[in-house]
Amino acid sequence: MKSIIAFGDSVLKGVIIDKERSGDDSVRYTCLEDNFTNLCGKRLGLDVHNYGRFGSTVDTGEKIMKRHLDDISKADFTLLEYGGNDCDHNWDEIAAAPNEAHKPKNDLRTFSLKYKELIDEVCRLGSSPIMLSLTPLDPERYFNHFTCSMDKRQKNAVMEWLGGTYETISSWHEMYNLQVFKLAIALKVPIIDITSAFFSKKDYRDYLCEDGIHPNENGHRLIADAICDHLKTIKPARSLFSFSL
Repeated sequence: MKSIIAFGDSVLKGVIIDKERSGDDSVRYTCLEDNFTNLCGKRLGLDVHNYGRFGSTVDTGEKIMKRHLDDISKADFTLLEYGGNDCDHNWDEIAAAPNEAHKPKNDLRTFSLKYKELIDEVCRLGSSPIMLSLTPLDPERYFNHFTCSMDKRQKNAVMEWLGGTYETISSWHEMYNLQVFKLAIALKVPIIDITSAFFSKKDYRDYLCEDGIHPNENGHRLIADAICDHLKTIKPARSLFSFSL
């Protein structure tokens, strides 16, 4: 049996909103048992080890990967899913000083350099890297989520910094997603486009949780379908995948 080890953030981990434990003033999360990595493992007969972590950036990924070097060297493939948290900002700091410049957790250049280092390390250890594109977000829902504990003045300050539109969040997020594709092309690493699976739907927001950033159960099934369909279209003789689908 072929084995895959996976590193990424809460999307990879399968984090969704726990509706039963969440209220108007708080959001609780839980891990979905049938997340897309587990679904893919079952459908394709693969052994998948998921080391996704809530809030992970490429910096966190580096630390986690260092603890699993032996596991990576034994894995046929290493799945990487980063960018969604790297592009995020400290919204409380922005609310306090909307007229100042604010940097994301990792600027685009740093994100690219560190992501490349992760890929280089995977290759050095003898595993074949595979990248995932980012899932889209719902900017309005996400705005309402991260400002839920702010007062009206703070919310207005954040909106001022955003230029008066939620779409600034989407544009910024998509810039990092495009960078993921650019990295894959430059480094000749296979990338699976899960973004288009959402945008192909009449309303992609139906596949996201109420926080606007985490795929819901239907979203995870959508991602699993996209990954499995992608792998089935690859001709074994021209790819890194030598297993029969």
